[in-house]
Amino acid sequence: MNSTEEAPRRVTDEERVFAPLPPARGRGFARTWWGRSWLDALEDSALDGAQLKLGRAYARRGAVGAVSVRPGRITAVVRDGDGSAHRADVLLRRLSDDEWERVLEMIADEAGHIAALLDHELPPRLVADAADGGLDLLPAIGDLEAECGCGAWDHCPHTAALSYQMARLLDEDPFALLLLRGRSERQLWELVQERSAARAATAVPARGQGSGGGSGTPAGVDAVEAFALGAVLPPLPPPPVAVPGAEEPAVLDTGSEPPEEVDLDAVAFLASAATARARRLLADALADGHHTRPVPRPLTEAEDAVRLAARRPAPAVAARLAAVGGRGRQGLDVAVRAWELGGAAALEVLDGQPAPESAERAREELAEAWTGSENRPRLRASRSGWTVVEEDVQLRYGPDGLWWPFRRENGVWWPVGTAERDPAAALAVARAAGAAQGEGFPDVQGAV
Repeated sequence: MNSTEEAPRRVTDEERVFAPLPPARGRGFARTWWGRSWLDALEDSALDGAQLKLGRAYARRGAVGAVSVRPGRITAVVRDGDGSAHRADVLLRRLSDDEWERVLEMIADEAGHIAALLDHELPPRLVADAADGGLDLLPAIGDLEAECGCGAWDHCPHTAALSYQMARLLDEDPFALLLLRGRSERQLWELVQERSAARAATAVPARGQGSGGGSGTPAGVDAVEAFALGAVLPPLPPPPVAVPGAEEPAVLDTGSEPPEEVDLDAVAFLASAATARARRLLADALADGHHTRPVPRPLTEAEDAVRLAARRPAPAVAARLAAVGGRGRQGLDVAVRAWELGGAAALEVLDGQPAPESAERAREELAEAWTGSENRPRLRASRSGWTVVEEDVQLRYGPDGLWWPFRRENGVWWPVGTAERDPAAALAVARAAGAAQGEGFPDVQGAV
């Protein structure tokens, strides 16, 4: 958890109280997929967008007090601009005992679910498996019911602010969602351990029925069940240290002069880059949850040239890469910066322009991003994005619905931060980059 945010205080297994969070200026409200799903359930079902916008402003300035999370209900005191306080509650149906039995069986069935939860991550396959069984762990449209002391019958600014604050809390601890659905973290692990131990016991053969022949049950415990017991066992030892020089390719000296058309420096660079990438892909494949991640699309030739250029090759090799895709040296410098910030997704935003339907959605988000005319920036639409009038900052909207901050230096638009869900947060990043003018931008004469 961020060092500026206090750790939650556990009251009982039936309640957790999270200390008030600092203002959310310059950042979005959710960075995890489950936090964004929570906000989608709120924003897609609220009847009054103006109330949501005001609630978002309340949460952003830190008007939400300590948040109490209990089965079926979250509660906090939210203060208006004049200092008046209102108790806000957001309700979500708690799962029944029978429904929780099914969820616990799903968790115990999959070692990957247990590993992700131990890392305080909500595994997407668990949510999908539960949905396939007719159980919703995350709220859907209309699931978040509002109750507020102000008397509103739908989501008001106070319950909206509490919901936005809850998204930040869920980012740090998805077990708050499971408690809201009816089971605390301690209860969940105890129940999973009971199931895993019971399964392991049934897998152990009776005394005298070893694995030395016969048709009895084999000795030992199934590997999946053994891993499930790892929820209460010490962690595995750290992986072995990488072999020094493992990314270095073999020596290319054949004892004779290469043909004139063969560039040994380029070949050595490609061999080194391929070795490093193979090693990284293998590490990713062995990492927990790899099977749940979507397969990335193949890179185009121009995108792959940017990926290689990000390894900072020698000037002659960099010049050859700059010719791929027609970017030129300066264009390649900018593309490398985009790649380092967001990979292929950032390159799409750098090179493209939003589709008409995306542009319309972006305009709607911009209209709701700021409250009060004194805070709203003057934006001018262009082919690539929205530029702030009389400022060298720009917002670009990606095909994934995220906002990218850009800043102009010497007539060139540079990406200056990672993607944000909230355009106001992206604008804050772009403006903050101005404070580091001259430090954060590479020399366009040959940064690559």
